[in-house]
Amino acid sequence: MNKIKMITPLVEMDGDEMTRILWKLIKEILIEPYVDLKTEYYDLGLENRDLTDDKVTVQAAEACKKYGVGVKCATITPNAQRVKEYNLKSMWKSPNGTIRAVLDGTVFRAPIIVKGIEPLIPSWKKPIIIARHAYGDVYKDVEAAVVKGGKAELVITDESGNKEVKEIFSYKNSEGIVLGMHNTSASIKSFAESCFKYALDSKKDLWFSTKDTISKTYDHTFKDVFAELYETKYKKAFQEAGISYFYTLIDDAVARVVRSEGGYIWALKNYDGDVMSDMVATAFGSLAMMTSVLVSPDGNYEFEAAHGTVTRHYYKYLDGEKTSTNSMATIFAWTGALRKRGELDGINELCAFADKLEAAAIRTVEQGCMTKDLAAIFKSDDVNPVVLDSEEFIRAIAERI
Repeated sequence: MNKIKMITPLVEMDGDEMTRILWKLIKEILIEPYVDLKTEYYDLGLENRDLTDDKVTVQAAEACKKYGVGVKCATITPNAQRVKEYNLKSMWKSPNGTIRAVLDGTVFRAPIIVKGIEPLIPSWKKPIIIARHAYGDVYKDVEAAVVKGGKAELVITDESGNKEVKEIFSYKNSEGIVLGMHNTSASIKSFAESCFKYALDSKKDLWFSTKDTISKTYDHTFKDVFAELYETKYKKAFQEAGISYFYTLIDDAVARVVRSEGGYIWALKNYDGDVMSDMVATAFGSLAMMTSVLVSPDGNYEFEAAHGTVTRHYYKYLDGEKTSTNSMATIFAWTGALRKRGELDGINELCAFADKLEAAAIRTVEQGCMTKDLAAIFKSDDVNPVVLDSEEFIRAIAERI
């Protein structure tokens, strides 16, 4: 068969550990036989990030701005143990945090719905899409240890050099720690705009939650920006579309989400979205069944899986053992990127291929062929699940394309 031709390259960002192994298999078995794949490749594996002093991550993000669509493999965000394990020069920041800061977008995460994989929360009948602000908070924080007797202060200097000083805490009786984080009104507004537009495009209600009763400046600013934008720009459009915007405190929102039937977008600040997207993914069946796309205000897209690098399976792989690692979310990262590239370049065949690959992946699981994590939660009166190893699962999907 003739391969589908591409016009503009995708920005391809390779990653770490077991997901790096899956990445290569997905390309070779599911995509390259059908698509004349055109990518601009960046190796975001931890060793190469260390070798380049993490410049490669910024270069990849800038390439996403240049070409409009990127697809990213899961990557390691090193902690102290990883610094020692990989003999790193520095405890490099989260690659996702760096990319989000460059693109200043919003992350939308949605579960892959498959018959036989029932949500752990019985009331959930429809997908819950997490909209995660992709800038600032703890991902771009400044942290320090403070010795006993020290004092931490927040200092704000205006353009004229005038300083406003606020004491954070006096460590008279004990050493401690301090953290400073920031956000910008422009980024918060971009986040709100993306959420309102995505809700209108998908015809879904939009929920937003913070802890503004405690954080009376930081969180309250988020609440105010959303409220003002809704009232001045989106209220009429929402009413005409038959959808609603709803704000509540995050603890109340969690209780409402658990009792709901789903079917809405839940917008959250960066850290809240990180945590809640994993909770929603797990409750829907598996974190490996959660899609993720970063959408920037100027129309750039970066697709990835919502999960990590599957370290435990990687060490088994290195020892020569078979693994049964779920590649669904990584496959859907590729299909999302290929579909968006096809939409932007007017290549209908590429969009159709992405749709067919997703359908084949879902059909594979629904017909009983799956990885170990899904077999443990798969329920069907008609189908008995068969556990496949990592490569067998990908090849089973290939048979159904």
